Parts: sequence; structure tokens; C-alpha cells
Amino acid sequence: MTDNKVKDQEVKEQEGFNEADGYPSCEGTPCANMADDEQQATATMAEDANEQSAEEQNTQEPTPEEIIAVWRDKYMRLQAEFDNYRKRTLREKMDLVASGGSDVIKSMLSVLDDMHRAVAASEKSEDIAALREGERLVLQKFEEALRQKNVSEIESQDKEFDPDFHEAVARFAAGEDKKGKVIDVVQRGYMLGDKVLRYAKVVVGE
Repeated sequence: MTDNKVKDQEVKEQEGFNEADGYPSCEGTPCANMADDEQQATATMAEDANEQSAEEQNTQEPTPEEIIAVWRDKYMRLQAEFDNYRKRTLREKMDLVASGGSDVIKSMLSVLDDMHRAVAASEKSEDIAALREGERLVLQKFEEALRQKNVSEIESQDKEFDPDFHEAVARFAAGEDKKGKVIDVVQRGYMLGDKVLRYAKVVVGE
């Protein structure tokens, strides 16, 4: 009987049985290693959960206030860019008009020089034919300068009256063959490209 108790005690000690607690002890046995693995696994799961929570916070959708702030910033930037564009195009347009006007005036200066010379010559010369020839040359030069600027005269004499190009200042009976036609040009009209620069003032037959 005593030998059996000794053997039971040895078996309990080998299996790590703790008589005080009534269950096997895990100290120094594979059971202790399993407990450590479970604790480590639990800690790892907790860390993963924390990381996932942090990622969810980082990827959280912006609030309406944040969205409004973003679009307000975009709107202000776009408005500033458009304002700068408007000012720049207005300045470029003004520069273009100024440069275009100066170019036309510069082309007229040579004609003005010829007119001054013609006036000076008429005061010293009695040759009417030569003076008339000089005037004709100045006129031709002036008309050529206008053609270079895409200015052309509206052909009106003996043409059908066209309100798109003509302005009737008077009407006279001129027979059936002249009815509705321009019988006299009071003031010449001019085109700038395809646009009427000045309507021709005419007398229309009826």
C-alpha cells in the first residue's frame, strides 16, 4: 500500500500535478509554452485591431465643413485667375488698338508731307497743269495708303440703291431707266474689309 502511494506521488510530480490547486501545473511543461503563445497571439490581435482602427480614422470621409472649405478655396483661386485674365486681355486689346492707330497715322504722314509740298509749290508756280498733276499724284498716293490698310471705296454711281451701303439724301425724277438707281454721289462711302466704314450719301432716281 505504501509502495502504491509513492508511485502515485512520482507520477503526479512527473505530470506536474498540483495537489493544492487540484489541476496540473504548467510550469516547465508544454502547457506553459501554449499559454505563452496564446498571450502573444492575443497581443498581436490587439495591435492589429489598433492599427486597423487608426487606418479607418485616417480614411474617414471628410466632413461637410471640410468639403465646403476646399471648394471655397478652389472658387477663390479660379476667380483670381479669371480676373487676372480679364485684365490682361483688356490691356492687350488696348495696346492693339493703340498700335493699330499709330500704324495708320504713320502711313498717312507721307501723304501729309506731299500735301505740304503741293501747297508750297502752288504758291510759287503759275503752271496750272503742273499743279493739277501734283494734286492727282498726292490723291493717288493717299488712296494707295488706304488700300494697304484694307480700305476700299463703295462703288455707287449708276448702281442700284442698296440701303446696306447707301444713304439716300435726296430723290429726283430721272426717267424709268434711272429709277431706283444712284444718279449722284454726294459723299463717297468706304469699306474696311467686309464692314461698312462709312455709308455713301447718294441721290436716288425715281
